[in-house]
Amino acid sequence: DLPAIVLDLDRELPVSAVSLDGRALPASAWRNPDGRLTITPPAPIAAGHPVAVRIRYGGIPVEAKRAPWDGGFVWAKTPDGRPWIATAVQGEGCDLFWPCIDHPTGEPDLVDLRVTVPAPLSAPSGGVLVDIKEDGGKRTFHWRIKTPNTYAVALNIGPYVQLKDTYKSRFGDSFPIEFWTVEGNEAKARGLFAQFAPMLDFYEGMIGPYPFRSEKMGAVETPHLGMEHQTLNAYGAGYAQEIYGFDWLLHHELSHEWFGNQMTNVDWDDMWLHEAFGTYMQPLYSQWLHGDMEYMVRLNEMRVKTFNKFPIVSGKPMEEEAVYDAKVGPGTDIYYKGANMLHSLRALIGDKAFFQATRVLVYGRPDPKPGNFAPRYAVTDDFIKAVNDATGADYGWFFDAYLRHAQLPDLVETREGDDLVLAWKTPAGRFPMPVEVKVGDKVVTLPMADGTGRVRVAGAVPVIVDPGSKILRRQPYLEAYHAWKTAKDASDKAKVDGAKADGAKAAKPK
Repeated sequence: DLPAIVLDLDRELPVSAVSLDGRALPASAWRNPDGRLTITPPAPIAAGHPVAVRIRYGGIPVEAKRAPWDGGFVWAKTPDGRPWIATAVQGEGCDLFWPCIDHPTGEPDLVDLRVTVPAPLSAPSGGVLVDIKEDGGKRTFHWRIKTPNTYAVALNIGPYVQLKDTYKSRFGDSFPIEFWTVEGNEAKARGLFAQFAPMLDFYEGMIGPYPFRSEKMGAVETPHLGMEHQTLNAYGAGYAQEIYGFDWLLHHELSHEWFGNQMTNVDWDDMWLHEAFGTYMQPLYSQWLHGDMEYMVRLNEMRVKTFNKFPIVSGKPMEEEAVYDAKVGPGTDIYYKGANMLHSLRALIGDKAFFQATRVLVYGRPDPKPGNFAPRYAVTDDFIKAVNDATGADYGWFFDAYLRHAQLPDLVETREGDDLVLAWKTPAGRFPMPVEVKVGDKVVTLPMADGTGRVRVAGAVPVIVDPGSKILRRQPYLEAYHAWKTAKDASDKAKVDGAKADGAKAAKPK
């Protein structure tokens, strides 16, 4: 039996009325002192008994100062001064603007979202547009969204123009694709919209069916950079051109339809399942489009951004803010270190096993087709099991080293006479990662079964350890670069602060 109903709702949005199964409750039946809205029914709710709760609330919602890195409403204006509004609440949670269960496992089965705006503004959102009702100079948009992540429900309001088309899938069916651009940006928006179909070709070919084909694949131009909002991702990169030939932000946010919305982590401690896979998809798409050079360049850029101060997976329940805060958690390592780890795993076990395990993680099965899967939850151990099942071997040692320890595996090189001797050193202990060595014009693979290996090199030139850059490992030269960069940034800041202080003194009246 349930003695109380507990939901999350920000304290800045006071509740004025609550009803249970159509019957109004007295004000004494609810309280919300800490943003946990506790509703006490007249009698405990019997186990298995469905109830309907209606909450009327209002107020001034939190404003995001640096969306999407902090959460809340974005109150902006288009270049010509018209209202342009968005929400981005992944970090602080859905409760910043609607009552919800602010946890990854709190996905609702169905959301009906009705947004009333002054005409001629529009209010695009996720899911299917049920109808638009016009009344007294106002327009009410009714959207219906199935099983969204709680933070993936969003408001978007502005003078929008809709671009739409039908995507014909490799699986024999089709579904709508659409982009809502701010009026006046149609020409630039068409160039971005042309990227939708090739990106879907990639994801459906490499990973599997687009999960929300009964609704749509879409994006909306926003006054903040971006966010994965199920079936209508926020896009605010300004249509910037890139050397890689596609818009990385659109591609990254689209990745979360698979890694985040279809497959959702059970706890924030497993957030790498969203972000590492979502980040690895951009180098993989570069490889799909243009080959190995751009794939490796992008991975190297990410490797430089890896800091290895906290484990990617702590093994305990985590708040999302702590996971993303590099002062107390892995921070951006869940993106960049995670992506390079997946590159190493793919090189280790091969494409067939890697993509089979990835499909099992995302869909719960290796043979996904439209209609034979549903949204699911997953944890780190689910992916480890999928890898072990796909390979017939135990790769727990690989994930222990890269996910559960902060420091990267260190490959120690020594010379003994004409031999090069290699030894893995990791806090995780056993690490039998094979290593390729290029000796002159030949490449030799050392099994490293016991963590060590030896190869005769004599006077050969060149001698290159891991010539294909397959292994994410400690690189002292990158550590030296990070130390230099930290010192330089501190010095530059001190100079700027000093110049500001001198300027303030000079401007002060005598």
